[in-house]
This record gives sequence, C-alpha cells and structure tokens, in this order.
Amino acid sequence: MKRRAGAREKEVKKRKLLEELGETWLPYLTPKDAEFHQVWKTKYSKLLLKKADNIPKELHHVVQEAFVTLQKHDCFFQDLVRIKGKDFFTPVSRILIGNPGYTYKYLNTRLFTVPWPMDDFEIKYCHPELFTACKALIKLNDYLNIEAVQALQEQNLFETKETDTAVTDREQDFAFIKGKGSLLEDQSTLHTPRNSCTSLKYRTSYNLTLLNYMDPLQMPYLKQEPYFGMGNMAVSWHHDENLVERSTVAVYNYSCEGSASDKVNEQDMEGRDPADWHVGLKVAWDIKTPGLAIPLHPGDCYFMLDDLNMTHQHCVLAGLQPRFSSTHRVAECSTGTLEYIFGQCEVALQNLQADSDSAALSLKSLEVQVVKEVEGIHNETSLVLCEVGKDERTREQRNEIISCFLPLLTERQELRKEWAASLMPALFGGLHEPCPRLFRRPRTLG
Repeated sequence: MKRRAGAREKEVKKRKLLEELGETWLPYLTPKDAEFHQVWKTKYSKLLLKKADNIPKELHHVVQEAFVTLQKHDCFFQDLVRIKGKDFFTPVSRILIGNPGYTYKYLNTRLFTVPWPMDDFEIKYCHPELFTACKALIKLNDYLNIEAVQALQEQNLFETKETDTAVTDREQDFAFIKGKGSLLEDQSTLHTPRNSCTSLKYRTSYNLTLLNYMDPLQMPYLKQEPYFGMGNMAVSWHHDENLVERSTVAVYNYSCEGSASDKVNEQDMEGRDPADWHVGLKVAWDIKTPGLAIPLHPGDCYFMLDDLNMTHQHCVLAGLQPRFSSTHRVAECSTGTLEYIFGQCEVALQNLQADSDSAALSLKSLEVQVVKEVEGIHNETSLVLCEVGKDERTREQRNEIISCFLPLLTERQELRKEWAASLMPALFGGLHEPCPRLFRRPRTLG
C-alpha cells in the first residue's frame, strides 16, 4: 500500500508540474553555457565526473572487452517491468552481475545476479570468456569503491571549512575528479565529522552492478524528455531504487566511437549535442533550478554521492552510437538474498509439527503474530522459483528441487481455490469465479 501511495503521489506531482509548464520548456545548461560550472558547483556538487584519461588504460581495456564478450554471448535482455499498472519492455537491455545470491529490484521486477568471482564461492561458468568478463567487472567494482570513498572523504573535508579558500585553489570545474593523484593521498590524516570511515565504506561497498546496453538506431521509438526539451531519452527521469540509504552509485560509460559524419555542427546547434550520450540531472520537482545535461565520452565515470539520488532525479539521454554502461550499487538486500529466503523457509517450518503416531501435520501455534509471519513468508515463494530457474543449476538439481517444492505449491494453490469457492457465494451471491492461477513460470536471466 505504501509503495502504491508513493507512486500516486509522484504522478500527481508530475501532472502538476507539466500543467504549470504548459507549452514552455524549463531551462537547462551544457558545458557550452557560461554559468554551467557555477550551477554544477552550487546545485549539483554531489555529482562527480572522472574523465576517461584519468582512469588506468588497462582497466578500460578489460572492462570494454567484458562488455563485448557479454553481448557476443547474448547475455543482455530487455526486462518486463510494471509502470502504472501496465507491463512494458525496457528500451535498454540489461544483465545483473554481483555477489552470489544477491538481487536487485526496480519497477516491480526482481533480478538475481549472475555471480562474479569471489573467494569462498565455487562458481562455474558455461564459457571461460564469461569468467574473464565477470572478473573484469569485479575489478572495476573494486576500483570504483576506492575512488568513491576518497571522493566522499574529500567532499566532507571541504564541507567542514568555514571559508572557500580551499576551493579557489582547485580548478573551476571542481566537480571533475582529475585523477587518482589529485585525490587525498593519506587517508589516515582525514577527519570525517559527519560520517565515520566505516560508514563511508559501507555506503560505497558495491555488491552488484546493473549493466545496460542500447543501440538507439535499432529503436523504432524513444520517449522525448518532457520538461527541458533535451531530446531522446534511453532512461526516463527517476531515482534509483532498492539502495542502502545515502549510498553512492558509480557509473562507467562506454559509448562506441562514431564517425565524424555523426557529429552535429555545434555552431548551428542550441542545447545538447544529440549525437552524444548525456546524463541529465534536475532537482526533484523544482522548476526554478536549471537542469544539467553532461556529455559522456567513452570511458568516463560519474558518481552520485551521498543523498544526491534522494534529492535529485537523473535520466540518460541517448546519442547516436550504441552504448554500454556498468552501474555499481549498494543494493539493500536484507530481504533479497538466497540465504535470507532459505532462512525464512526454516522459520516457517518451525511452526509445523507431525503427530508421532499418524504422522499428520499440524501447527504448533496460531498466535496472531506467528500466523502473520508465516503467511508473509509464504508470499515470498516466487523468489525461490526465480532462483531455481537460474542457468548455473544443472537439470538434475532443478528436477530435485522442483520435485520437492512443486507438490507443496500445488497443495497450497488447491486449498486457495477451495477456500475461494466456498467464500465467493457467501460474499457475492455466486456471481464471481474463483481466483485465477497465482503462480507462473518465472523468466530467467542468462
């Protein structure tokens, strides 16, 4: 109920904003505008960009090779998501890679990770190239984690200054992280009054990455950006979901190089260059602050630090060339891992007992809290089905689990039908049919 209420509230805000705008556009800035850097500094300072030239070349090579490998092995899929009660396929194709057994949920769709290599886990890949690709992505993950911790420490240090003297010693475009050497060399000398080092590490310890791919020229239609007139969007305005509070999101961008003929004559163009991919930013539900359209070049990384994802919204503006991205997140997985699911099953079974003579099953307790907990666990069953369908499980393993699990689901479904059939006539005079089938076969990720 709370999630539906939040969605309705957002829709009301959106309609009100569009009505207020009428036929006009809100202003937005690009690097060509004189006030661009000042607005970034004052209104969007928690969005940091690290240029490709300041990232190790060897890392670029293995990560970009990983993107191509995953595409070659058909690992990217469009997700079926639910928006305003309707199902849609996303224009962007995706794959989730991360800690074994972790999940990420967005727009009512839950994805399970394809695991990257980790100590203490025996992970088998169907092809050695996929192992190499996943290994490259956890290497990128480790690099982005270090960079994000340093960026937060640097930001916190400057926020404690009473004057702007430290800022004047930096480049005007202070939001661009210029390289590892320009970040703080000795972390042991730092003090973070608002956030302990432990907290900073926790909010940057990425446990998965959602990879994206899209070729705009293969898309028959892309939604137009509705507030600023920024052009084609690959991803609409949003806050990232299912994250640890105030955690950082780090994004590695790789848009394939195009020919010179793809470029638009910038002297004759207003606004952003439609040939280039951009990340768009705006203050949530604010019509006074200009938005930003920040161009993304191959190998660039950007970081959304601290509470930026909560106070601002972002979108991805499509260019002309195909583009990959790796979006590293601290997913909130307290109730979204395979370990949690099995633990919940054990809790539910603890309320079950068998008669020593007849072997008949009965419940140990019908206390309201116990019943509520067990029934809530039953409603999480579909996550187990998703896990069973994952490709790394052998046919024998799947058959064994399903053979054990399916009779229980069938029994539960038949009991629901029986209950509905007996209840409907009493409530509605026999006018309604029993509830339709509740379980369906889940789509699995490659």
